[in-house]
Amino acid sequence: MNLIIASNNTHKIDEIRAILAPYFDRILSQREAGLVLEVEETGETFLENALLKARGAARALGAAALADDSGLCVDCLDGAPGVYSARFAGPQHDDADNNRKLVGLLAAVPAPRTARFVSAAALVYPDGREITALGTAEGEILLEPRGQDGFGYDPLFYYPPLDKTFAQMSFEEKNRISHRHNCLMALKKQLDGVL
Repeated sequence: MNLIIASNNTHKIDEIRAILAPYFDRILSQREAGLVLEVEETGETFLENALLKARGAARALGAAALADDSGLCVDCLDGAPGVYSARFAGPQHDDADNNRKLVGLLAAVPAPRTARFVSAAALVYPDGREITALGTAEGEILLEPRGQDGFGYDPLFYYPPLDKTFAQMSFEEKNRISHRHNCLMALKKQLDGVL
């Protein structure tokens, strides 16, 4: 069986392929499958948004589809930015704007400003079966960015066990401990029990 990833993000696709390749004949991006799909993320949780995207792709192609949704949850902000992580500073703003807004809100908050990245994945089969999983990476928010790699909130997200922000880690380091990796490993365990 083929798996369609409801994304064209190459880093995400590479990570998914590395973990889930043994379970599928081929793993294709939306683009590789010839799918143009824009699903409005109207869910109130990461899992709801992942399911919306996976269901849309599975329905459009009649194939197994995997989607994920992820973001940053800061404890002292009651879990914000949460599902609004990508558009925290507004729909027309970028990563730098989102980071500036986050730092502005946390400027008076003493360390540690605990937070976590959360990833939810949904695997939807053409027969309607659904498998879901969640993964997190626990850390703290810094007020000054560190590192040149990564994207989004990575320069502000400090991971104490490695004494680095996500933006200071190599691709391999980040992928071993990231929320998406943890989520995909949880999904893999469920596939081991099903297949």
